[in-house]
Amino acid sequence: MDATDLAYAGAAQQARMIAAGEVTARQVVEATLDRVAAIDPQLRAFRVVFRDEALAAADAIDVAVAAGQAVGPMAGVPVAIKDDTDVAGEVTAWGGNAHAGPRPHDSDVVAKLREAGAIVIGKTNVPELTVWPWTETLAYGATRNPWNRDHTPGGSSGGAGAAAAAGLCGVAQGSDGAGSIRIPAAFNGLFGLKTQRGTISLGPDHEDAWNGLAVYGPIARHVADAALFMDATVTSPPATSFVAAASSPPRPLRVAVSTGIPKGAIAKVGLDQLGAVETIAASLRDLGHTVEEHEIDYPVSAFNQVLIRYLRGIHDDAARVERPRNLERRTKGMARIGGLIPASQLAKARRAEAAMSARVNAIFDDYDVVLTPGPTGPPFRIGELHGRGALWSLMAAGMKVPFYGVFNATGQPAASIPAGFDAAGLPLAVQLVGRPDDEATLLAVGAQLEGLRRWADRRPPIG
Repeated sequence: MDATDLAYAGAAQQARMIAAGEVTARQVVEATLDRVAAIDPQLRAFRVVFRDEALAAADAIDVAVAAGQAVGPMAGVPVAIKDDTDVAGEVTAWGGNAHAGPRPHDSDVVAKLREAGAIVIGKTNVPELTVWPWTETLAYGATRNPWNRDHTPGGSSGGAGAAAAAGLCGVAQGSDGAGSIRIPAAFNGLFGLKTQRGTISLGPDHEDAWNGLAVYGPIARHVADAALFMDATVTSPPATSFVAAASSPPRPLRVAVSTGIPKGAIAKVGLDQLGAVETIAASLRDLGHTVEEHEIDYPVSAFNQVLIRYLRGIHDDAARVERPRNLERRTKGMARIGGLIPASQLAKARRAEAAMSARVNAIFDDYDVVLTPGPTGPPFRIGELHGRGALWSLMAAGMKVPFYGVFNATGQPAASIPAGFDAAGLPLAVQLVGRPDDEATLLAVGAQLEGLRRWADRRPPIG
């Protein structure tokens, strides 16, 4: 296996080969870091790379393996951390220059990855305060999509998506407050899992981020890589591991296809994107599942409930930065809009969560999984919204990605599934939504679809 194949192998295969002595951790990490050095100047997926520290950690893993010592399930796997997540000794820049000083400790998710033997190789770029479904900032420039560098890789985990797609990490950690894992997964042809709220700790400093909307999760080329990440980072291990769930075909499932726009959103799904839904529906039927059209009963207030929590979350994040003057004009505009939401309205939106969740999840009385569109169109072009104000940008974002935020408000898991490519060679994707606390089914059916559709066999035309 040459260095490029090793970098693209993904976390699960990398971990297996290192544990078996087929390759060393240093070989895997060095191949990945060399690829980052060669490719990332074209993409800007990473804000900072920890080359020396990563190689030292890899050498320590190799010493342990050679000595026959037990190593963690992710020993030697190069992992990219999103730059809204704390890494000890490094600034959490959050896409701008408004934050100051290195963080004193790792976030819980980073600590768990290290405990599992994963090696943090760098922090990936985000839009400022993780606000947008594109990753372009005045401080760090534009992060580009490896499938077509004229387009964004999405956001807010845009750097994570670009890194995972281009073979610059074994698996990438992302966060998702209104689609920020699923959007870059969709735009980069990857599997991305928005976890159940509470499955992975946001601690010690980011609990209840965006008023309960935000969660951490994996972005990966292979479902098995995401499952390995889940087993390493979960707060309370399930009775059956996520790796085991992803390794076993699910029983025949009942799948509902719901293409209706959540109420309150203004959007139109493109023909290619509707075609992607039909493609995955056909694949699910080929796999023996029952697939029927049945719309989710979204409440009238669904989109607005998400918007209230999202905007107020941006306002509160902006109020906590050390250097507020350094925030971009558009970010300040979003913070001002969020500041117009009174505490009473936010409290009302949060109280309404239980009723909204019950109404949305009534579909699971008859179905196991729901299939929806992903983005409504292709990723934005680089610079397409440069200079636009907060409201204009907010409208553009809402029209592009209306299907994601509702499931942040309900808190349940949802995944982005690759669904081929459009005529311009840009990835297409759909969303699979699971029952509350049922990431296992999404991993199982995701792995089944990956086995049929072989999306990870195709690599972007870069490097």
